[in-house]
Parts: sequence; C-alpha cells; structure tokens
Amino acid sequence: MIRRGRPRDAAADLAILQAGMELFLEVGLEGASMEQIAKRAGVGKPTIYRRWSTKEELIAAAMETLIADEVGGLTAEAIATRSPYELVEAVIDTAADATTTREYRALVARVYGSAVTHPELMATYWRRYILPRRRLATALLLRAREMGTVDADADLDVAIDMMVGAVTYRVLQPEPPEADEMRRYLRAVYRQIGLLP
Repeated sequence: MIRRGRPRDAAADLAILQAGMELFLEVGLEGASMEQIAKRAGVGKPTIYRRWSTKEELIAAAMETLIADEVGGLTAEAIATRSPYELVEAVIDTAADATTTREYRALVARVYGSAVTHPELMATYWRRYILPRRRLATALLLRAREMGTVDADADLDVAIDMMVGAVTYRVLQPEPPEADEMRRYLRAVYRQIGLLP
C-alpha cells in the first residue's frame, strides 16, 4: 500500500507541543487557541489540525510527551537494592528543586483547575505522570515496611496521598517555599511516614 503525503516533521511536532504547553501554563486551556499555538510554534494552523483536531488533544499530547519521565534516580532496581533512607536522601534535592519551579506550580494549578471542565487532561496527567510515581512510591514503602521503618498496618495508598497532598498544598500556597525550605519540609513529611529517621 502506498502512503500519501509527506512524513510528519518531528521538529514541527515538538515545536507545536512546546508551544501548546507554554500557552497552557501561561493562560490555561480556555485562554489558549490553536491560532496562538500555531503562531508561537511558527507553523500554520493546517499543520496543527493535520495532527490534532482539538486543543485538548494537543495539550494532552504535550503533557504525555514533555512531562519529564525521570524521578530523580528512584527506580525499581534501586528500591530492591538500596535502603529507603538512602534512596530518599538521594532524591530529596531533585524533588525540592523540581517542585519549587514556577513551571511545576503552574502545571499543577492548571491541571487541577481543568479537572472538572476537561477531565481528559487530568486523566492524561494521572496516567503518564502520577501513576508511575505512585507505583515506585508503593514499592519504596513496601521495602521500608519490610525493614520496619513503616508501620506494618500502614495504608500505603493513604501514605502516598499524604505525601503528594502535602507537597501539592505547599506549592500552591500564595507564598510557596524556596528549594531550601522545601527540602526541610520534604524531610519532615518523609520522616512522618517512616522514610527518614
């Protein structure tokens, strides 16, 4: 079978996704338009519409593509071979730096703010960003439970919700913490759960 048309331009795809994410962070889904995204990306609107039929699809694709997949060295292999205390200490600087950026705060605010009106965005964020981290956090808590630092009867889903909720609540405050304060705060949170001494 012969395919018609030109192959997709990966550079154009990336420029469109980056422009879409930038506008989403700056003005939200309601404030962004396909025309603005095209202008910022340096492409025509038809180029965008050949790839995505709505801005919701485009922003969801941007989230899937551009949200960092790294979790500061926290991997299943590391969890199986290193102590939870050691692992938490190894990732705390990365976590503090990442969660105190303006971009992170904007992403969290925009995604949660769109959860009711555009649930597919929250679903994408949950599937691509939150769930992989929850799986690793569960494995880390199970290892800590085996070592006796997390209570044997602790509800691990609740523990994860407490950790994530604490960070989300803190970064969305009117005067969010700087990285040093977030490091101190994260240590306090992890200590309460049993992941730090």
